[in-house]
Amino acid sequence: MHDQNTINAEAFWTEGETRPSRWLITCDHATNRVPDWVNGGDLGIAPGDMARHIAYDVGAAGLAGALGRLMDAPVIGSDFSRLVIDPNRGEDDPTLLMRIYDGTVIPANRSAGATEREARLSRLYRPYHARLGDLAGAHKQRAICAIHSFTPQLRGRPPRPWQIGVLYSHLDERLAPTLISRLRQAGWVTGDNEPYAGHLDGDSIDRHALAKGRPNVLIEVRNDLIRDADGQEEWAGHLAALLYGLLDECGV
Repeated sequence: MHDQNTINAEAFWTEGETRPSRWLITCDHATNRVPDWVNGGDLGIAPGDMARHIAYDVGAAGLAGALGRLMDAPVIGSDFSRLVIDPNRGEDDPTLLMRIYDGTVIPANRSAGATEREARLSRLYRPYHARLGDLAGAHKQRAICAIHSFTPQLRGRPPRPWQIGVLYSHLDERLAPTLISRLRQAGWVTGDNEPYAGHLDGDSIDRHALAKGRPNVLIEVRNDLIRDADGQEEWAGHLAALLYGLLDECGV
C-alpha cells in the first residue's frame, strides 16, 4: 500500500516512512504516468512507446517496494513519467525534458517552453525531491540505495551482456566495489559503472547522497528479469542478501 501526501499526490509515493533501517530505497523512474494537466495526459507518442524504458524503468517500482519490505527500509518513488520531466537530472540539465529518446520523438515536449517547464518542476520534480530529502534526513546515518532498470538492447545497438549493473561516482567508492564483488561472486554478470557511467552533476545521488556525505549505491537491473512480480520478488531477495551487512563490512 502506497502512502501519499494529499497535496503532492501526483508527485511521489512512499512506503514504510517510519521503518528503522539506515537504508532509504529510491526509485526515480517508477511510473509512466502523465498527469492530465500535461498536454491532456498524453505526450503524443504511441502506447507501445509509453510502455518502453524511455517512459519509465520497467519493473523498478515493484523491485524497490519488495526490497524495502525485506530490508525494513523506507521507499520513495516518483509518480510521473521521466518523459514528463526527469527527476534524475539537475534542473539545468538539457535532458530534463527529453525531445527524442532512443529513436522516439516526444511531440508534447518539442514545444514545451519556459512556462511549461516551470509548471512541471514546481508540481512534480521539486515536491518529489523535497520529500526524498526529508526521508533521507530522517535517519542521522542514512545510506541511499537507488533502484533503476535498463533495457536489454537499445534500438540499433548490440545486446547488453549484463544482468545487473552498479553505478557510482568517483567521489564516493565506499560501497559499490564491494557490492560488485559480492554480485560477481554470486554468479551474476555485473556491470561496473555499466551500462552507464555513474556520476552526473545534479542527479538524485549527487543531490541527496554525495552532497550530504551519505553512503550510496545505484543498482540497475535488466528489465526483462523484473517485468513481473515473481521476478521482482526474486531479485529483491538476491539484493537484500547482498546488501545485508554491506555498510558494516565497508566501515560506513
